Amino acid sequence: MSDLEHLFSAEGPLAALIPGYRMRTQQVEMAVAIGEAIRHSRQLVAEAGTGTGKTFAYLVPALLSGGKVIISTGTKTLQDQLFNRDLPAVRDALKVPVTVAMLKGRSNYVCHFHLERAMREGRFASREDANYVHKIRAFAEHSATGDKAELTDVPESATIWPAVTSTRDNCMGQECAHYKECFVMEARKRALAADVVVVNHHLFFADVMLRDEGVSELLPSANTVVFDEAHQLPEVAGLFFGEDVSTSQLMELARDSHAEFITTAKDCLALPEATAALEKAVRDFRLIFAYEGARMPVQKALALKNFDSAYDTVQEKLKALSAVLETQAARDPALENFYERSLALIEQLQRWHAAENANLVRWVEVFTQSVQLHATPLSVAETFGKQLNAQPRAWIFTSATLAVRNDFSHYLAQMGLADATTGYWSSPFNYDQQALLYVPPEMPEPNSSAYTASVAAAALPVIKASLGRAFVLCTSLRAMREVHALLKDAFAEQGMEYPLLIQGESSRTELLERFRKLGNAVLVGSQSFWEGVDVRGEALSAVIIDKLPFAPPDDPVLAARIDKMNAEGKNAFMEYQLPYAVITLKQGAGRLIRDETDRGVLMICDPRLISKPYGRRVWQSLPPFKRTRALADVQGFFAANAAAERVASENAG
Repeated sequence: MSDLEHLFSAEGPLAALIPGYRMRTQQVEMAVAIGEAIRHSRQLVAEAGTGTGKTFAYLVPALLSGGKVIISTGTKTLQDQLFNRDLPAVRDALKVPVTVAMLKGRSNYVCHFHLERAMREGRFASREDANYVHKIRAFAEHSATGDKAELTDVPESATIWPAVTSTRDNCMGQECAHYKECFVMEARKRALAADVVVVNHHLFFADVMLRDEGVSELLPSANTVVFDEAHQLPEVAGLFFGEDVSTSQLMELARDSHAEFITTAKDCLALPEATAALEKAVRDFRLIFAYEGARMPVQKALALKNFDSAYDTVQEKLKALSAVLETQAARDPALENFYERSLALIEQLQRWHAAENANLVRWVEVFTQSVQLHATPLSVAETFGKQLNAQPRAWIFTSATLAVRNDFSHYLAQMGLADATTGYWSSPFNYDQQALLYVPPEMPEPNSSAYTASVAAAALPVIKASLGRAFVLCTSLRAMREVHALLKDAFAEQGMEYPLLIQGESSRTELLERFRKLGNAVLVGSQSFWEGVDVRGEALSAVIIDKLPFAPPDDPVLAARIDKMNAEGKNAFMEYQLPYAVITLKQGAGRLIRDETDRGVLMICDPRLISKPYGRRVWQSLPPFKRTRALADVQGFFAANAAAERVASENAG
């Protein structure tokens, strides 16, 4: 038995110190492969099925490696869990003297400058915000980190947060009077000094491109970089390797400039005129786009009536404000910052409109109050490849969903991982006994107008059999709302008294808490609930998926990627669209079985799983569920479960 295998064994330190720890062969094999990659500074792409224990599989060799390690996670929630729970547990079990730090984006830390300004101005969106700001001030006075996640009295969604935190645009940097006590600077110092630093993907890529969040200072000394939830990287990297500008940035500049006029530049009467003119130009530009939620290619946007003239007016008014700010910049660091922001925004607007980079797809996204102008790369492979090969170090990419039927070629091509080795470790769960995959018969085609109603009708007897306790995952918000309304009517009609929840009626955390507590609820959700959601035990016994999650064909970036691949003689459907759908479906399906005692039914309503030749590739990429098309098998599965639960309860009694 190797040293690493001993650490994971029943007699090892992990089992001795960590409650509920059990050795899993897959976990040990994965840890050995990661240890090898770290030792030889290699790239490893590792898929580990649910229950493998991938976190410990990378933490143990990483902590023992003796070098500097950066761990990047998919979400801030996972980041907090790693830093506060998993890392300390493994470090204590291994008795290794490593120092650990967590680094988040600047908007996660209270900013002394903006907090002081918000208190001084006293203009709050609501009475709640006026109450919250006092709690935030008390927190800032006593907190060692200033991390807003530690202040549980103020919800993360509170509208006060943008007023008391900084952004890349409005941070004063070394000009700030509070620079020496800045929480962001302190977090960076701790990260630079630590052996292991936990970041998240958004922070990592923002920094790689913008050199702004502190990671670029960490990277040169890092021997190992681990990406957990690595399936999210292509999308996140695309956000940052592109060039975006939003009208909300222009509005913020105008409002910040106006606030500074009131406090420090009252004699500059041209300033409020210029800010008001820019705000009006931005609002007029937003009105050109009819409705929110639209995502359109640049050609369609440019063809809209008055687009060019409204865009020119925005640029003109921004330049006018910039000229005024230039005259005031010397009198105050804040005004100097606003002037520099105005110059950067002028350049961004000009660059977006000119669009000289052939690898960038220009498109427009419309929100209720703002318009986001995107220039997204068709591929991140080349840009990211440069990072990979900048200097020798180990790069570990891990997730439960990276491969299509154990084939990693889609992911490797997306990320430019030409030299990576791959590893696949299946889940230790007994899916054949624990779960059933049900595809209902006689469903119409997914593009049929009756499809969503058929999904709700087919889901109803499954929800009855599972006694509620279900997620209904939809591929669009529209389908989600329609399914929710249909189920609500059917529940009332048939006297089914299961609590019915829907994404959006409160935060995801609150909804999940209610779902767990209720024990018999049905939650209808869309994208937010396909991944990163962990409900163990009987509270979640059925996951119902409306259709295969192909990306919408009218998505401007997808359409451009498809055109490019087809022009190169590739099969865009098989090489890009299908793998994307499979990886997303695996995430959704992964909500069902979360530990060895979970049991449940995965229902995929889409008939293409059976009728299309590619359907086999899809279901063969899922865990090895027992499969059926008969509703009676689903009812029998739940009846057997109920009987087993009764026997267990009687024996316990």
